[in-house]
Amino acid sequence: MVEIAGTAPSRFSAVTDAFAANFETGQELGARFTLVEAGEVVLDIWAGHADRARTKPFGPRTLAPVFSTTKAIAALLIARLVDQGKLAYDQTVAAVWPEFAQAGKGQITIEQLLSHQGGLSGFPDKMDPAEWFDWDAICARLAAMAPIWPPGTASGYHPVTFGYLAGEIFRRVEGRTMGAALREDLSVPFGLDLWIGLPDSEFDRVCEVQRPNGLPDFGHHNEATRAAFLTPWSQPGGRSQAEWRRMEIPSANGHVTAEALARLMGALAGDGWLDGEDILSPALIAEASRERIRGQDLVLPFEMSWGAGFMRNETVHPWGTGNQTFGHSGWGGSCAFADPERKLGGAYVMNKQSTQLLGDDRPRRLIEAAYASL
Repeated sequence: MVEIAGTAPSRFSAVTDAFAANFETGQELGARFTLVEAGEVVLDIWAGHADRARTKPFGPRTLAPVFSTTKAIAALLIARLVDQGKLAYDQTVAAVWPEFAQAGKGQITIEQLLSHQGGLSGFPDKMDPAEWFDWDAICARLAAMAPIWPPGTASGYHPVTFGYLAGEIFRRVEGRTMGAALREDLSVPFGLDLWIGLPDSEFDRVCEVQRPNGLPDFGHHNEATRAAFLTPWSQPGGRSQAEWRRMEIPSANGHVTAEALARLMGALAGDGWLDGEDILSPALIAEASRERIRGQDLVLPFEMSWGAGFMRNETVHPWGTGNQTFGHSGWGGSCAFADPERKLGGAYVMNKQSTQLLGDDRPRRLIEAAYASL
């Protein structure tokens, strides 16, 4: 029997049963699941091990890499700039990043870019995977690049480039990096264990990742998918794990606890209030999560509905049945979601990755059991 720690009221017994079953069927190494309802943490459970050798427990201070679930944090940081009047979703990217206008990209708007319509899902031409660790070099490549498909005609998921695109817009408008703003404006003031760019002092808390044996089925065999996922240079490489953790890639290398991420998403589900303070107005939450495009994605093998950086629940339904729910999922299984209709936020993190691209069965079972318990 797996030993589950944390807080789990009896009304969520179906959730703890599903959580235990994930371990007992060998699908988990270590994991944590947290729910926030109406601003209060109502469920927070963890179990398993933080290392592949199974010598270290997965505990309340264990940090998990959440890969693309980081994009939900990036989308929130951009939304805060819009809320502050420093940026508008409908303005062109080139208005704040003039070099981006190269190669016919002058009319691409910020909301098109955030909803994966920019045609920059990856780099078609060969490059050194270590170049991803040079922020300015990648941003210069993106600024000079011609879109792979006509911008605004379709979405095509940008797994890694999204972070540089959103992060450079943020930096040019705000002056700080997304990682610095997250730390100074949200993580430290609210006691949120959320990091984009991890200091060495926190490395010992990071769980080891057990990668899957195979690759996902992308469904597509096109240039957009090849550039996004299928070249030797589509992901950062050639550097140490320590350099990866230190690097700020707001699309791919957030390190978090489920509790911190659920509290953040709980604020987005609850009119923007976090511990009695307003971090985003209700109007901006609605605007950030509003659908920008819907249809068959050119990279992911799904019909997708995209907001301004957020995945919307309406088409694939990885997070319950609510059509207003939004959030993001990450490579291997992690996810975070906000349901404004039920004032419910949640997050699931783990260190044993699956090959499911969206709607991993493990958190799906937990979320379905949670909704049935409300």
